[in-house]
Amino acid sequence: MSVYTIKKDEKNGLLLLNEQKEVISPLEILRATEPHRVFAFDGQMGAGKTTFIKKLCEEMGTTDVVNSPTFAIVNVYDVVRPYPGEVYHFDCYRLKDIREAIDFGAEDYLYSGNYCFIEWPEMIESLLPEDTVYVRIVPQENGDRQLVLDF
Repeated sequence: MSVYTIKKDEKNGLLLLNEQKEVISPLEILRATEPHRVFAFDGQMGAGKTTFIKKLCEEMGTTDVVNSPTFAIVNVYDVVRPYPGEVYHFDCYRLKDIREAIDFGAEDYLYSGNYCFIEWPEMIESLLPEDTVYVRIVPQENGDRQLVLDF
């Protein structure tokens, strides 16, 4: 398990700090969890899941608009780092049951070898690969967020 801190900075935007309180790139999370590609983000509404995924995709070099795929269920972004390709961003909040995920081809995305970032993963838990990285984002009293990786 690894623990990070997410801070919002007026000048620099979103900052990720490691356990030594050093500012690091969100790409360090991908490097630390290599070769895992599926990330299940857990956190209450408003915890910052979409905000962090947006920052991560920006660091991966996307020029696409990154936002919550609440109604589309999955958004696709082109990225260049750490590998050129696509990232799949899921928001499973509105799924009624696992059948809906199967119908839109969730398994094809999850087992594609591309990065998948999933919000509300509990809705498709039984479809997730065994090597899924679980990312929990917990708001702190001071406004920061604690990011906990479990893989």
